[in-house]
Amino acid sequence: MLNSFISLQQLTFIGQVFLSIVLGGMLGLQRERWGKWAGPRTYALVCAGAALFTILSRNFFTNNSTVASAVISGIGFLGAGTILHKENRVEGLTTAAGLWMVSAIGMTIGVEEYLLATIVSIIILGVLMFNDKPLKKLK
Repeated sequence: MLNSFISLQQLTFIGQVFLSIVLGGMLGLQRERWGKWAGPRTYALVCAGAALFTILSRNFFTNNSTVASAVISGIGFLGAGTILHKENRVEGLTTAAGLWMVSAIGMTIGVEEYLLATIVSIIILGVLMFNDKPLKKLK
């Protein structure tokens, strides 16, 4: 009965999007922990969206590179929205770069390179934690 409703390929696609949510959410959780605007939901959605667009591109569209470049452009738009200029400093660059990177991780999952996506996520988590100062809790 399950076979007539959902195929093995569709289950694979769902698993890919789920892995994207987990890895993107993990990176976003670190950002939220450090008081950044884009947290686990944003990172999970960007990663899952990039994975899904890549899955669709690889399996249902004829010009794969066009879809990939559209994903990158869209993420650039989101990233630009996170960058703020305050007084004489700029904020949000790491968040923008993180969103850009998490979209690449999603695309990596979309092309079925799960180990690469997982290892890169762990490395990026380390980069995001390097030399970062947590916000002091208000008492």
